[in-house]
Amino acid sequence: MMTMRTPGPRRACVLLGVFLELLLLLPDATSTDSTAVTWSQSGPRLKLSHTDVRWRNSSSVFWDRGVSGGYQSLLLDEDRGWLLVGGRDHIYLLHSDSLALPTRTIYWPAVEEHVEHCRLAGKNLSTDCANYVRLLQPFNKTHVYVCGTGAYHPQCTYIDLGHSNEEPLFRLQSHAVESGRGKCPFSPREPFTARLTDGDLYAGTSVDFMGTNAAIFRTSVHSSNQHYIRTEAYQDHWLNEPEFVGSFSIPDTQSVDDDKVYFFLKETAVESSQWDKRVYSRVARICKNDVGGKRSLINRWTTFLKARLVCSVPGPGGLDTQFDELEDIFILETKDYQNPVIYGVFSTSSSVFRGSAVCVYSMASIRAAFNGPFAHKEGPDYRWVEYKGRIPYPRPGTCPSETYDPLHKSTRDFPDDVVSFMRGHQLMWEPILPITRRPVFTHVNVPYTLRRVVVDRVDAEDGQYDVLHLGTDDGKVLKVVSVPKDNWETEEIILEELTVFQTQAPILNMELSTKRQQVYVSSDEGVVQLPLQRCELYGRDCADCCLARDPYCAWDGNTCNRYFPSNKRRARRQDVKHGDPMSQCYDAEDGSESVEVKMVYGVESNSTFLECTPRSQLATVKWTVQPPQAHVSRELLQSEDRMVHMKRGLLMQRLEPGDAGLYSCTTLEHSFSQVLARYNLQVIPQQSMTASQAKEADPGAGGAGLRWGPGGPGSHTQSHAQLFKNYKDLHMMGAARMNVDEYCEQMWHREKKRQQKLRQLKWKQTQVDNRKARVRRHHSTEDITIQ
Repeated sequence: MMTMRTPGPRRACVLLGVFLELLLLLPDATSTDSTAVTWSQSGPRLKLSHTDVRWRNSSSVFWDRGVSGGYQSLLLDEDRGWLLVGGRDHIYLLHSDSLALPTRTIYWPAVEEHVEHCRLAGKNLSTDCANYVRLLQPFNKTHVYVCGTGAYHPQCTYIDLGHSNEEPLFRLQSHAVESGRGKCPFSPREPFTARLTDGDLYAGTSVDFMGTNAAIFRTSVHSSNQHYIRTEAYQDHWLNEPEFVGSFSIPDTQSVDDDKVYFFLKETAVESSQWDKRVYSRVARICKNDVGGKRSLINRWTTFLKARLVCSVPGPGGLDTQFDELEDIFILETKDYQNPVIYGVFSTSSSVFRGSAVCVYSMASIRAAFNGPFAHKEGPDYRWVEYKGRIPYPRPGTCPSETYDPLHKSTRDFPDDVVSFMRGHQLMWEPILPITRRPVFTHVNVPYTLRRVVVDRVDAEDGQYDVLHLGTDDGKVLKVVSVPKDNWETEEIILEELTVFQTQAPILNMELSTKRQQVYVSSDEGVVQLPLQRCELYGRDCADCCLARDPYCAWDGNTCNRYFPSNKRRARRQDVKHGDPMSQCYDAEDGSESVEVKMVYGVESNSTFLECTPRSQLATVKWTVQPPQAHVSRELLQSEDRMVHMKRGLLMQRLEPGDAGLYSCTTLEHSFSQVLARYNLQVIPQQSMTASQAKEADPGAGGAGLRWGPGGPGSHTQSHAQLFKNYKDLHMMGAARMNVDEYCEQMWHREKKRQQKLRQLKWKQTQVDNRKARVRRHHSTEDITIQ
């Protein structure tokens, strides 16, 4: 007897969730609800290959003169105009105005003894056992704090840049080298973060060779006080296999006692079961004035709290598609320095599909989560639930301040019940949701994952826009703008996709210079300086510039150029929100009559190609043909035999006499159509070619109407054959009653006249030069006589 096993309720729920997630991603031609719109995404409007970026776009500057690779750390000084690059055993000083200017280098290798220990421990000598510079942080106006892995023996010191802006000192202080334990990771590949503020270094990193003991540290820099404070070791409810992404110092109030450091990370969620391990993204915070407890939590954080960051796409029935894994974070400064805008890049851990998303958070929602209820485990199944018991005073996570409470000047003054509560209640119950409750940009089912982000807030003619510059794991940089709509939704526009690095090396770091309007991108291959705008590549017409919808660019009456908010020219045209040329450009009509008609000649039974390259990757191309005697035109469909629609034009195979006519190439983008090219195709009958070939084979036959070239029959045959080698000449050949010989004769006479004109011009130029020479000799003789 055969029995059937049924899955348990937990496993059935997991399978149902995976099945529904698959259904969300399947396209449905008949669906008109919001779920179909959720995953509708378009490609980039401007797509440049590595060759286009490096050689055809002179505004991009490549720096690949380093000898090490591994350029993970960048430090940009906007005021002094330099860019520090940390690599393998080297530190480089580059000019931020142009990376092509001379580079200065510091050689900082690992100690030979540490390299040998690294090799004996089983690490790779060429890829692991070196000093990878992982940290570059400004210490003061003249010094930079630098840390490297030191062949799995972290070390830190200072770089002295001096006071000169034009010629920095750029000297490594070898005498001040100190241990980097708790400041820099052992491994060159381990994700970590660090922030130097007020003389203290806050770092999220591991402190052991194997990378299993990860914590959030604070150590004093350049101070005799070696006191440190950290999260509790090997306590999953504190940190559970964390990967640190970013850290930032953000004040909460006007009081310095309320200043906090926020850490962004991802970790294995303690809320998930052992059968269903999940990765959650978190934001954690600690108070700067936290010095640990007095009797408990000594040298441990007493204000450490963390909350979940959610980045998901709402689905039907409350089933959301989660982007769980945080990849990068960017803090966009605003006029209110206490409330910057937080941008996060997320990827999905789902095995169903591959994708990335960008979510935006406010400091108000982050603070609300930390001021909300706590989470803890209780009940018979020991689940995580909201804590509804008594919360001790002062509220756990509050920074001590003499101003607010004279009894609590320090964390060591906290009551025992507060410290005891903090031992087991680090996790907040409420998650942090994005501002719009959904991502501002999603990119799914593409062969790459978003890894880095920098954001520039740009003033445009119709408002402010946050332009995202995104780095991928295969060497690309995307420029994206999210345009808000009237129904509280957003429209995602990929303005550019640039293949920056030839070897598809992952983007390791990005730095934005708003002062110089540049973005600096690094990988193992090198560093690239990219301008924030490439307006000249959008096109030469007002319509093309308007359709680009790039906040950096506007039509100034002559060209598509960079937009300056202070420029009040009346001819300036820009429409980022709608991209409607009809409302912005005076010459935005269809314009088919203004497009020149090019004569093209094809031979029957052969192929011909009509070129038409749209200026935008998003434009839809439509071909129409109007036969010679017809008054209306018809559209050429993709399914038509012998007509191959290609990216750069229309390939017509096995031409027939009926294919003659007026061909028009029209592009449609954003409800705006324009004619790019028009061709008048004439088809030369096959018998004309056959008669011409017969005359070539037998020169004596039909020679009455044949005229030889100046070199005789041989030269005519040679030139005739050479003419047919030229594809363009073959396209231009003959009118309705002109055979090949007549065409060749006409071309020969045309070439003869051209040569005669060239000889006449050369003779005239020689006469002019001779007269000038005689005048110069005459003047020189007079000068000698006078002297």
